[in-house]
Amino acid sequence: MSRHSDTKGVDFSTLLPQEQINATVRQWMDNDIPSFDVGGLVVGSSVKSAQLWMKSPGIFAGKPFFDAVFSCLNCTVEWNKELAVEGTFIEASSSNKILLATVNGPVNKLLQGERTALNIISRSSGVATLSKEAVAAARALGWNGLVAGTRKTTPGFGVVEKYGLLVGGAATHRLDLSQMVMLKDNHIWAAGSITDAVKLARQAAGFSQKIEVECQNLEEAMEAAAAGADIAMLDNFEPSQLRKDAQTIKEKYPHIIIEASGGITTETMPDYLCEHVDVISQGKLTQGYSCIDYSLKITH
Repeated sequence: MSRHSDTKGVDFSTLLPQEQINATVRQWMDNDIPSFDVGGLVVGSSVKSAQLWMKSPGIFAGKPFFDAVFSCLNCTVEWNKELAVEGTFIEASSSNKILLATVNGPVNKLLQGERTALNIISRSSGVATLSKEAVAAARALGWNGLVAGTRKTTPGFGVVEKYGLLVGGAATHRLDLSQMVMLKDNHIWAAGSITDAVKLARQAAGFSQKIEVECQNLEEAMEAAAAGADIAMLDNFEPSQLRKDAQTIKEKYPHIIIEASGGITTETMPDYLCEHVDVISQGKLTQGYSCIDYSLKITH
């Protein structure tokens, strides 16, 4: 399988279908302002500027979503081109705030977009920061496989969290139910066997989709490989057993991708790393991240 490649300098914003992102942002704005904006009445609509400050250390991510929020409010964003580069670690703090952008527009519009825009970049940056730490830990140990997230994302917000994974150098894993077939224990039980589940899935998926099978032991992984699965997920294995079984599987089925999963964190990840494991997935990357602190302040 393809191994890790350096994402430094990659502009991931071009992945995003702009009209779709605009519609999603508009929905978030509608949720935040379902009726009257009394605060907007208080401040009026004179044109003002607001400054975006980063106030805690981390990887900067979420820029295109921030832009989309203020674009839908007919405001303009001027970025600090030297500092506001996605994927860059910025050493900010409450006592060393870093100015990343200036937003211009009617003051009521600036404040209408403030919280939604900050929520997005603080979370996207949080995912990117945790992802970068996990990838760096794997590279420091000489492992060049893929550190991946999972589909454990926030409903309605997954595109931002998956984007943060990419900016942080991690793999997204499947984006949704339609992108890749994953047969878990419930699918296997309902179908009757791994072999029957894989064969039926292949009839529908054809040649254009990979099929992954969640396996609880070596026997299940060998059955999945023999049935034609592309990926065997070794789920909740003890590290020593996982490394041993991964080697056994690869010796007979060298083409199959081996994914290690199940409660793995950056701290425990070194125990699972070996040349026979291709992917380490961590649900924590989109479930257990800390938000990066930003503020947007009207200049006066």
